[in-house]
Amino acid sequence: MVHNFDVVIVGGGILGTSISYFLSHLNKLKKILVIEQAHSVAFHTSGRNTGKVHAPYLYNPEKKRLFAKTAFHGYEMWEKYSELRKLPFKKDGVIEVSLDDKGTKVLERYLKWGKQNGLEEEDIKLMDKSELKKIEPEIKCEGALYVYRDGSVDYSLLTHSLMEDSIKQGVKFLLDTKVSSIRKEKGKLKIELNGEHEIFTRFLINAAGGQAIDIAHEVGIGKNFTDVHFRGEYWKAPKEYHNLTKTSVYSVPEFPDYPFLDPHWIIRVDGSCEIGPNAVPVFSPYGYSKEENIKEFIPKVLEMLNSGARKTIFNRQFQELAINEIQSSMSKTAMIERVKRFLPRIDANRITVKGTAGIRSSVIDEDGKFVPDVILLNDERSFHILNYNSPGATGALPFSAHIVNSLNQTGLLESEDINASCGPWKFGDIVEKIKN
Repeated sequence: MVHNFDVVIVGGGILGTSISYFLSHLNKLKKILVIEQAHSVAFHTSGRNTGKVHAPYLYNPEKKRLFAKTAFHGYEMWEKYSELRKLPFKKDGVIEVSLDDKGTKVLERYLKWGKQNGLEEEDIKLMDKSELKKIEPEIKCEGALYVYRDGSVDYSLLTHSLMEDSIKQGVKFLLDTKVSSIRKEKGKLKIELNGEHEIFTRFLINAAGGQAIDIAHEVGIGKNFTDVHFRGEYWKAPKEYHNLTKTSVYSVPEFPDYPFLDPHWIIRVDGSCEIGPNAVPVFSPYGYSKEENIKEFIPKVLEMLNSGARKTIFNRQFQELAINEIQSSMSKTAMIERVKRFLPRIDANRITVKGTAGIRSSVIDEDGKFVPDVILLNDERSFHILNYNSPGATGALPFSAHIVNSLNQTGLLESEDINASCGPWKFGDIVEKIKN
């Protein structure tokens, strides 16, 4: 194996793979490597989500402008890329429902935000319960926001396709490979792999998802941040419920400052339906099993007690919410009852099969607050993307182009052809859309 690289990307999720895609088109002569700990790309969060291509109505246009813009343009980019690669893309929309007057006021705010973020009149509509009843008779609510510009895909398939395109452009992927340590040495970064092999790189991009904080800490960056992990679990609905609604149904979150999501009614791109996710606290970004959580319990608790997270875990409201999420994991009925509030016809006894669980990692600052937005940090040899959560998959393509362009502009990473063709797009055109 080649031991010297120009760029190493840590993380083969949808973000790291998207970055490799654009870098490979702009830097055809550079040696680029993607390191992924799992046995395939998109094995964790990127392939264990609802598969929704979200319209940007949830994002404050002032506080989350970049996420809103990348989500808006991500829709059209995934649609075009799916068509090019003959992968499924279903324009099926989503309905956000309110269960009381307070929630309806939130929907009114979402409507305003959506239009400010680029949605047209025909893309989004606020309805009262009687109007929605004519379209979706099974939904019980006080108000609803029908978002037509929303879609469903399989992000695992999309990520694998991006990997294949990157490989054709000369990128190398190392799977089943864990970064053991990172050290600066003679103007480069020395990366130890699986505790035995060493490689060197001029520049490192950290897109490691659930381990992004750990990678950043390895090079002395972001020490004031820590992370906590939440396992999102799903239940599969039987076929008799597959036509219960025409589209997915979300409910207004009761506690938006915490990463605890009220379970949704999800219609996936293949037509199957699921309820989920909840947000069960776990002790590892790979805490799918009891054994993994037991192994990481003491190290993670000690880490949290010695960081701003200690304020969070001793916060009474957080504790109550965490207990509720744990109950939803232990009791299928407790979780499904949440969805019965707006889909009363669902019978928990008929839902017997669990879906795939995914883990979301959220960053906490030194004051014990959940960081609501993505964190971008760098030094002269590395760039770190922390807290890249929802709508991360939706905006991964334009966000990755934005990151690559930013690295070029700051001189951290020089590209050969900034206006190169990247599949169905011109790189410069993508960047301009994000700017405007």
